[in-house]
Amino acid sequence: MRMTDLARLSAASLTAAPVRSCLTMLGIFIGVAAITSMAAIGAGAKSKVSEQIRSFGANVIMVNATAGNRAGMDHARRPLSLNDAAAIAELSSVRLAAASVAGQARLVRGGLNWATTVNGTTHDHFEIRQWRLAGGRFFTEQEEKDAGQVVVLGSLVARKLFEGTEPVGQVIRILGAPLKVIGVLAEKGTSGADSQDDVAFVPMATAKNRLIGSAGGDRNAVNYILASAASSAVIGDATEDIESLMRQRQHVVNDEDKGFRVATAASIVAAQEASTRTVSMLLAAVACVSLAVGGIGIMNIMLVSVTERTREIGLRLAIGARPRDIRTQFVIEAAALCTGGGVVGVAMGFAVASLAARSAGWPVVLDPATAIGAVLFSGLVGILFGYYPAKRAASLDPVAALRGD
Repeated sequence: MRMTDLARLSAASLTAAPVRSCLTMLGIFIGVAAITSMAAIGAGAKSKVSEQIRSFGANVIMVNATAGNRAGMDHARRPLSLNDAAAIAELSSVRLAAASVAGQARLVRGGLNWATTVNGTTHDHFEIRQWRLAGGRFFTEQEEKDAGQVVVLGSLVARKLFEGTEPVGQVIRILGAPLKVIGVLAEKGTSGADSQDDVAFVPMATAKNRLIGSAGGDRNAVNYILASAASSAVIGDATEDIESLMRQRQHVVNDEDKGFRVATAASIVAAQEASTRTVSMLLAAVACVSLAVGGIGIMNIMLVSVTERTREIGLRLAIGARPRDIRTQFVIEAAALCTGGGVVGVAMGFAVASLAARSAGWPVVLDPATAIGAVLFSGLVGILFGYYPAKRAASLDPVAALRGD
């Protein structure tokens, strides 16, 4: 028999019991959906992590105070300070270092207001983060020394307060203090769960003297320090040098005495990537189990089909059909069931990945090759698990088959 004839007979057999065919495909459908969603979520998460690292800035190292330090709960530990930032900047493996204090405040302009993070820092902060301006300028060294009443707005804050009008040159109020908008940052997007555009920057002295005060009540204390390695090749050395320097400055003997934590941009998002890998592994396990169950279901249904169609098989063998024709037809039926389940599973997996990625704020990346591979793999599962029933059907004795009920 020609392959087209066998395909037509297989289609007729499957459509004769549509509900059973759909239920048979269910296990394959779930397995392929899990594989597709795993691949799409994993690729999207990797893309998001890469984007976050790029948006955070090249070769950036963060020195954060520990929770106890920042809250002033452990007075035996020294807080991070402006002097620490200056000492870090002198390391040969470090290009720049900038200290920052930060707090929440409500910005007011006329009848509009917006609550955001106010960050007191230096001009080097923008250079380390590689932030660029959409308009205006950054504050100068003189404005930093004189606690100038100036502010640089993130793009989101500018939109909320000015609603399409030009912000540069306008005056806003932060905690009652009037500040002139001298610049607006170019849009940067999100970093983790936070928007990098929902922030306002003022000179360090302005933040300490007029707005959010000092970290822990110490005029020299800061919340965190950003540093930039001299190059990507020495970022590991720079991290170790900063760690060693801070241990010396804080007289750290045991790790329990540390009042700081040094991390790179890549390590900051590593936890997110690790959790994504865990989810992917769980989905892979579900996919393997589901495909195995689906394959066993295919084999079971095909064996039942062989029993139900014994007389048909015997009649076809008696009038000249070759055993390989019978075997090929049953294999085609099993492969068609699995391939159909694979196609539906890819579509459903992509939909599930889209919902999960939307809630997590990730992009969805589904390589067409992955989708095609999932469908082909499901077809292979059908061939493997359908071969035994097909072989059993082909090995029936025509006389015995015709005598069967």
